[in-house]
Amino acid sequence: MRRAMAEAEVGDDVYGEDPTVNRLEATLAELLGFEAALFFPSGTMANQTALLLHAPRASEVLAPEGAHVFEFELAAPAMLSGVLVRPLPAPSGRPDPGAVAAAVHTSVHQAPTALLWLENTHNLAGGTVLDRNLTDRLLSVAREKELKAHLDGARIWNAAVALKTPPAALAAGFDSVMVSLSKGLGAPVGSVLLLPRALLPEARRYRKVMGGGMRQAGVLAAAALVALLDWEETLARDHALAQALAEGFAKLGLAVDPPPETNMVYLRVEDAPGFCRRLEAVGVRALPLGEDRVRFVTHRDLPEDAARLALARIEQVL
Repeated sequence: MRRAMAEAEVGDDVYGEDPTVNRLEATLAELLGFEAALFFPSGTMANQTALLLHAPRASEVLAPEGAHVFEFELAAPAMLSGVLVRPLPAPSGRPDPGAVAAAVHTSVHQAPTALLWLENTHNLAGGTVLDRNLTDRLLSVAREKELKAHLDGARIWNAAVALKTPPAALAAGFDSVMVSLSKGLGAPVGSVLLLPRALLPEARRYRKVMGGGMRQAGVLAAAALVALLDWEETLARDHALAQALAEGFAKLGLAVDPPPETNMVYLRVEDAPGFCRRLEAVGVRALPLGEDRVRFVTHRDLPEDAARLALARIEQVL
């Protein structure tokens, strides 16, 4: 990736003149089955642009509980778009279509529902996958209720590998999709918003408003293009490492919750922050989420024997 960045052909992306960014956007538009794509510095900025495109001010967005847009985007929907995000019950990150239909507001006394927001894979639910059957049922509700639909597909690549299906099959039917290049794919920077060509000028304007207009951004896009060369093999290996970790944790008597579906393993432990500090002292880094939950994520930079090494050190700590 670093070699590709150093050798990247660049131009001014604000004017659409960076050939490497243009190549990345065209590649992803074809791969995800959309007319157009726009490169962003972050997934949060791409998600917020989708809100600005689809949800009028003082309207409402329905999202699964634990969704990134609600938990980790710093109330940006209220600040930037003037919209309300309403979380809905979503066991394992999967909302019930009937519950979504019942939640749509049309009363003059309530914020009108404008957008259905889904997440695949769902981070806080454990990296869980939204399959095509449920997606179709949810999108059918959105169409019936005249809602726009956006997919936070930051980790759609993991979902595609887990389901053994092309990412375009998971993105089909949405009005826009955000994909990350710096999560499972391992590029240093960047996300891309997939959208209809007619919305591209407005999306470029919102990106610039939020400070996301970059000049010679091809140095970043070049790394992402490298990541796209082997993403299926890389993520399949990540998933296998996560399964090995989960099996090892179970043998150590640790509570894995839920069983991993992709590249994340969640543990239930007492004093999660203290547990993670003790792990870091022996060279294993994990993220405490609250007081009793720890997230482990496998990734492309780990050695082949990472699960064995990590489990041996965690056993020492225990």
